[in-house]
Amino acid sequence: MRIDIITVLPELLRSPFEASILKRAQDKGLVEVHLHNLKEYGQGKHNQIDDYQFGGGAGMVMMVEPIFECIEKLQSERKYDQVIYMTPDGETFNQSHANQLSLQENLIILAGHYKGVDQRVRDHLITMELSIGDFVLSGGELAAAVVSDAIIRLLPGVLNDETSALTDSFQDNLLAPPVYTRPAEFRGWKVPDVLLSGHFQKIDDWRHEQAYQRTLNRRPDLLDDKK
Repeated sequence: MRIDIITVLPELLRSPFEASILKRAQDKGLVEVHLHNLKEYGQGKHNQIDDYQFGGGAGMVMMVEPIFECIEKLQSERKYDQVIYMTPDGETFNQSHANQLSLQENLIILAGHYKGVDQRVRDHLITMELSIGDFVLSGGELAAAVVSDAIIRLLPGVLNDETSALTDSFQDNLLAPPVYTRPAEFRGWKVPDVLLSGHFQKIDDWRHEQAYQRTLNRRPDLLDDKK
């Protein structure tokens, strides 16, 4: 897989991809992540990438020309499955999106900034608009990193135990059940006996029931989605 992220602040994005699972995935050749500085496509002698909005109003708007030049250059080099725009008014990103996108080969992610991008970019280049929640960040870089992380960890070979991702919260519209490790007793608090029983069917049943109850208590809306 290849992910190209277009940003006005590439330095803000470098560190997440230079550590932990995301770095190992790249070192293994399982994913390529390329950061593109939109300012390199800026207009005029000052490499301008934003301007005042027509009709007045507070806030600058990302200009259409630099974004088109950058994306069309990338598209001339390879075919992209999705051109994603990170924006607060996009569809709320969830595990289903991550699963779907992890099956793709090439993705472009445009990190929004300022007041947003010229609408013509959204109308004629973008194929998917995503948000990571009902709040506004200073830019789309951190949101792009979140989406990339959620996608990359699903790629075969990225996690040491490939079944781990299948039992994550939200994979089946349930939150993950409680988990325990050694010691079996701490300050009088014991691990549930069933987890020490070695009876895998009973353990699976217990985990499913715990996942259901946790979801019912904390996120009943997820259970509504299953109906």
